[in-house]
Amino acid sequence: MFFSPFLATRYLKPKRTFVSIITLISILGVALGVWAMIVVNSVFTGYGVRMKESILGVAPHLVIDSGGFLKDWPSIYEQVKGVEGIETVTPFVTGQVVMDYGGRRSAPWIRGVLPPEGKELERMQDKLTKRPHPDFPHDPKKMIQDGEFIGENDFYSAVVGSVIAESNNIQIGDKILLYSNNSINQIMDSLDGVEGATDEEGRKKGIAEIKKMTAPQELTVKGIFDSGNWDFDATVVFVHLETAQVLYGFDLDESHGIAARTVDPFKADQVQAKIHEMLPEQYAVRTWAQLNKATFDAIAAERQMMFLILFIIMIVGSFGIMSTMITVTVQKRTEIGILKALGSREGQIAWVFLFQGILVGLIGVIVGFGLAQLTIWQRNTIAGWVGKQFGVEFFNAEIYKIDGGIPSVQTPSDLAVITLSAIVCCTLAALVPAFLAAFLQPAKALRSQ
Repeated sequence: MFFSPFLATRYLKPKRTFVSIITLISILGVALGVWAMIVVNSVFTGYGVRMKESILGVAPHLVIDSGGFLKDWPSIYEQVKGVEGIETVTPFVTGQVVMDYGGRRSAPWIRGVLPPEGKELERMQDKLTKRPHPDFPHDPKKMIQDGEFIGENDFYSAVVGSVIAESNNIQIGDKILLYSNNSINQIMDSLDGVEGATDEEGRKKGIAEIKKMTAPQELTVKGIFDSGNWDFDATVVFVHLETAQVLYGFDLDESHGIAARTVDPFKADQVQAKIHEMLPEQYAVRTWAQLNKATFDAIAAERQMMFLILFIIMIVGSFGIMSTMITVTVQKRTEIGILKALGSREGQIAWVFLFQGILVGLIGVIVGFGLAQLTIWQRNTIAGWVGKQFGVEFFNAEIYKIDGGIPSVQTPSDLAVITLSAIVCCTLAALVPAFLAAFLQPAKALRSQ
């Protein structure tokens, strides 16, 4: 064994002294720092991944419009459909409506789309809620799908979000009424016409027009979808494209835009460039990342800030190591003097304390890494227990817009950055006492005995 590592390991052996206690505290400080950084970083990374999955599960990868409106969507639809990398295309009409169910009114957003086919239909069907199989009530793999998604001729059907259904106690087969708020200006103009009418016939005609404009669409709930994104499930009602066009007073060739899904959502920007080259300049093409930029930027900023804040714990642990090494240096002054008197070089003495700092860092990293893996493995159990004891709900779906418990994703790069930064901090913390020991004069050190 080399001279410096040998002495470093000898100094680390527990001897039931004050130095051993503060060495243990230093190791725990490093371990807690590594534990906190790995756990928090993995949760934030998992949250970002879960958000992407929930958004990509229901949202389009590309949206094409011209100031929020398309006059002749069929021609653009055919062009976009033939672009390489496009999987599915649908025109859409979207906007807020008033929904009436059993006298309870709310204001969800409708999303009128063409009925999906093939793989797209399978994907949307898979998002519908499921119920236990009567013969296998406890087997999650044999759940039975509830309802169906909108079909080709389902002009009077709707598929509502699970949160909307739960909050209003809506079941499959129930009837809902949808009122469009798009005709308010027309209604006001008609009211002005009724007030200004000079004869009874004109008044009756104006009132009949108002009744026609305010007539609701009665739809039957055909399915309830659960996308995993709480915000989406709490606000969206899927209807047939033509139903939404009627509610918004659109012609059959008018829509708010065209939604497209790509083969690879993470290459949507490449498909976006192809569509930009093909369509005139007045058409805007935006990717899912651009549409949700604010959300992902907020998650990234929170993740970086939490990393910096928790890194302070690592710095505190490093100061603990520095204080331990300085204490060891003072305690071992005589031994250092003897070693230098016997011919040990400054570099060898410095490496004794550097190795000691590195060893403390390595032990702390290993302990912290193990605690982090245990915490991540049992994160939902721990969160549930803490929630019961203190009345706190972790990762509330209404706040974080996702369900399924606390997310967690670990990447090799993140783990490498955390562990290496911990070891570097511990090594740097040991430099000061190492230099103090290296340049200690032998005569003074021996006289201090």
